[in-house]
Amino acid sequence: MFGEKYNRTKDRVNAVFSPQRGGTVGYAVDWFIMLLIAANVLAVALETVDSLYANYAAFFFWFELVSVAIFSVEYIGRLWACTAREPYSHPIFGRVSFAKRPMLIVDLLAILPFFLGPLLPADLRFLRALRLLRFFRLFKLARYSESMQVFTRVVHRKKADFVVAVSLTLILLVVTSSLMYFVETAAQPDEFGSIPQTLWWGVVTLTTVGYGDVTPVTLLGRLLGGIVAMLGIGLFGLPASILATGFIEERRRDESEQSYCPHCGEKLD
Repeated sequence: MFGEKYNRTKDRVNAVFSPQRGGTVGYAVDWFIMLLIAANVLAVALETVDSLYANYAAFFFWFELVSVAIFSVEYIGRLWACTAREPYSHPIFGRVSFAKRPMLIVDLLAILPFFLGPLLPADLRFLRALRLLRFFRLFKLARYSESMQVFTRVVHRKKADFVVAVSLTLILLVVTSSLMYFVETAAQPDEFGSIPQTLWWGVVTLTTVGYGDVTPVTLLGRLLGGIVAMLGIGLFGLPASILATGFIEERRRDESEQSYCPHCGEKLD
């Protein structure tokens, strides 16, 4: 009797963290967590305003304390109830496997700074940097956003294309920086004194940022700089086109899956 009640409770808790199974309660919990994440990110930003933090330090502390308590309960609840799912049914290895999932690691990183802070040396600058780790809570939004999940799937499916695009960018960066070094080093030895030093010019030019702190002065150097700037426009537009193609393919895949019955597999009218 106790075992059955225990398993039913665990299954209900697991359903609460799955909107598809938890229904209205599941969606309510998801929205509450999302709003709390957003409020925490806003609080981190506002704490950096010295005048606000000086006047509302107590509020920020208690808000942090309550938030960490809620996030901790959520994390422990997920870890405890995960054995209700078949792939994680083992009471020990199932939970270890579940805890190694990327989103669970993000959940853990979101609360660790609060618990580790008192154990670290009292270096205020280091503690402030550690508190910035709370921005990991923003990545928890990916769990509750269908759009973010689609984006993750697209990036995963197109990772080979992204690797090619990044590789081409790095090759072009090294080649153009090397050429610019040989063209400009005689005219500007301080600005183009070595290939690694010229890489800064290559990054700024390829990304079309154009700070203007390092610029070629020779005719050949300016010609090369213009070519690199134009190549950068197309090259850095390549990832956007890869993403656009991935989203189109993902949408077509979803439409194809929806045209068949999920139970019998027959084509729907």
